[in-house]
Amino acid sequence: MGSFHQGGSERQAVQLIRLLHESSRYRVHVACLNRSGVLLGEVESLGVGEIPEWSLDSFHDRKAIVQLRRFAKSLREQEIDVVHTHDFYTNVFGIAAARMARVPVRIAARRETTGFRSKMQKTVERGAYRMAHAIIANAEAVKGQLIEEGVRAEKIVTIYNGLDMKRVTPQRSVERGGVLAKFNLPQGTNNRFVTIVANLRHPVKDHATFLRAAQRVIAKVPEASFVIAGEGELTDEMRALASELKTEGNVFFTGRCENVAELLFVTDVCVLSSKAEGFSNSILEYMGAARPVVATNVGGAREAVVEGETGYLVEAGDDETMAERIASLLLDSAKAQAMGERGQQIVREKFSSEAQLERTQNLYDQLLLGARRPLSQFMKRASHGNA
Repeated sequence: MGSFHQGGSERQAVQLIRLLHESSRYRVHVACLNRSGVLLGEVESLGVGEIPEWSLDSFHDRKAIVQLRRFAKSLREQEIDVVHTHDFYTNVFGIAAARMARVPVRIAARRETTGFRSKMQKTVERGAYRMAHAIIANAEAVKGQLIEEGVRAEKIVTIYNGLDMKRVTPQRSVERGGVLAKFNLPQGTNNRFVTIVANLRHPVKDHATFLRAAQRVIAKVPEASFVIAGEGELTDEMRALASELKTEGNVFFTGRCENVAELLFVTDVCVLSSKAEGFSNSILEYMGAARPVVATNVGGAREAVVEGETGYLVEAGDDETMAERIASLLLDSAKAQAMGERGQQIVREKFSSEAQLERTQNLYDQLLLGARRPLSQFMKRASHGNA
């Protein structure tokens, strides 16, 4: 892992660590580039042993070479069979060290489409992909992007993000008024809440479109309140935009969300406004909590959201259509409820954490055993599964 900060990739990595550890089919070791973040305690509590930090300042200095050699030595000493990396920096560092150590199975990952990496970074990462035996894409859209960038299709395996339903199920009896007070949201039976769960660190999440849509919705549905759950350096800029749009009285910034289940419990409509994505964890959480979704049609969104059945897809940056879809759901609670329930059913059937674990372990098995069938046949077979 890169770090243990609260992000979609980090949350998925921590979930997979827990699932692999609990299954006992593989003995799990965890390594990182930065041993900090709110998720570190969760991993330490699993009892997976020491979590070494292989810190880097750059890929282009002497320290990086020293750390590569040290990590490769550690992999040999621990007789590691599989190295599985989760993001750009760990792909480059981890796969290179695994090759130096002659680790039998090297698996890289890609979790986004466009808008995150420079041309040079993509070139460097393709070098890591060439040294990997497989690359896990978390959506077919991500796989397509990789192929477009020149990665061989037969090396790419699609394994969707998985959702642990416990994450979106309140762990105790909850009461609406108490939850609203906890998040400093307005009380009242007529209030309707529209929520986006997305970090405020990267402009690609495009909270500005969410706020412009909010302005339009409030004109039609004055009782609507808009909740932004996430933290990051763009918070002040978005607060200023809410003020400029004269929506600050209806927009609430909750910061980092410690209990997404309770927030979604009081939410009527959930939104994703990103300009680009891989496969959104937030969309799965929205659907898992039985909430209708209005999302931009980017990355793997269309692989989860069924248009008109579990929610709506709109083009990135189109705040007018986004507002129309949000308002229609706020004004038709029966339709919103039906969409939410259907979305929850789809998550249980296709995007469970159990399915994610099974697909991942099957890939490990296939590569380790050196089965006679080539990986391309495995992928063809696996593409018809439930993950």
